[in-house]
Amino acid sequence: MTRNLIKVLLLGTSLLGYAGIASAEDVTLTIESWRNDDLAIWKDKLIPAFEAKNPGIKVVFSPSAPTEYNAALNAKLESGSAGDLITCRPFDASLELYKKGYLADITKNPGMENFEPVAKSAWQTDDGAATFCVPMASVIHGFIYNKDAFDALKIAVPKTEAEFFAALDKIKADGTYIPMAMGTKDLWEAATMAYQNIGPNYWKGEEGRLALIKGTEKLTDPQWVEPFKQLAKWKPYLGDGFEAQTYPDSQNLFTLGRAAIYPAGSWEIGGFNTQAQFKMGAFAPPVAKDGDTCYISDHTDIGIGMNAKGPHTAEAAKFLTWVSSPEFADMYANSLPGFFSLNKTAVKMADPLAQEFVSWREKCKPTIRSTYQILSRGTPNLENETWVESANVINGTDTPEAAAEKLQKGLDAWYKPAK
Repeated sequence: MTRNLIKVLLLGTSLLGYAGIASAEDVTLTIESWRNDDLAIWKDKLIPAFEAKNPGIKVVFSPSAPTEYNAALNAKLESGSAGDLITCRPFDASLELYKKGYLADITKNPGMENFEPVAKSAWQTDDGAATFCVPMASVIHGFIYNKDAFDALKIAVPKTEAEFFAALDKIKADGTYIPMAMGTKDLWEAATMAYQNIGPNYWKGEEGRLALIKGTEKLTDPQWVEPFKQLAKWKPYLGDGFEAQTYPDSQNLFTLGRAAIYPAGSWEIGGFNTQAQFKMGAFAPPVAKDGDTCYISDHTDIGIGMNAKGPHTAEAAKFLTWVSSPEFADMYANSLPGFFSLNKTAVKMADPLAQEFVSWREKCKPTIRSTYQILSRGTPNLENETWVESANVINGTDTPEAAAEKLQKGLDAWYKPAK
């Protein structure tokens, strides 16, 4: 072998060595998630934007089926094979992962100052001392309506309780549309889109929710019974056979143009935009009377945290700082209209229906669903019981007072507020 050939071979080997070192420096982060419906948004928009600013860090979005996520994630975490970044469900499921040492404390991670306490509450310890996920998005409750129907019947968008029922009466008297599309068969709709939608205006949002946790207010107090009294008045407006109507039935009634109003969560926006052939608008939950402070359920839905035992915690922390940024907030919220950024920096929504929902943050006080933090850990489960009682009140099989008494009695059976 000639000396020159040996030199060439040695040079080639050393270059390969350098190439190996360079690629070894590239770190790949894996994101665990249950949201397989937004895979394209992560691959085509979000990840390329992060990678462009962070050379040497690659990111792979690796979702599981929503129904399998909790079990699959727990198994991976226990075996040490979970990804570096963990998409977080709100409240107790993620709190449990933190308590087991699987989610890192990111309280002081740069960017966490961009979120208000209400936004962080779904991913904190009960005392608020540690935060373990970056808040990514919330869903807002209100009512979506058929603008064509409102225009035809010359109905103004209702702002108060009285105006709301006057609108329903007018729609019912005309007879062209079912006034409101909601059934009680699936139970959860009655609680989520009815009770938790209108309730914050009566129990004063966070003030009432936190007082319930402290034990200084009870579900039998007037401000907690009043939402049930309102729901009891909905029955005549829900159309024939609403007791047997499922959630998909309600969606179809509205998008086919057969109902004028839909008690909604903002997650409906994307689907309704593709299905409805009429103009839509949205209004916030009506206040009791003119001049009252308005409250909205701006419910924490999804966050992202760091695998405390992952191999690339420094790089994962960088990614979480980027998720905390206004740039991410804008891209994510506008890619998924109806899932709103929780960042302090307001995001202007391109979708008009989504912009209407998010505009309520400027004039109403935000809160989260009253049953989700701490109060549904025991048996009977307050969240599930609220489903049942909300449906019973609308169906007329329980009075508002009886429903409230049942819920408080169930809570008292296991929950003792901290003194």
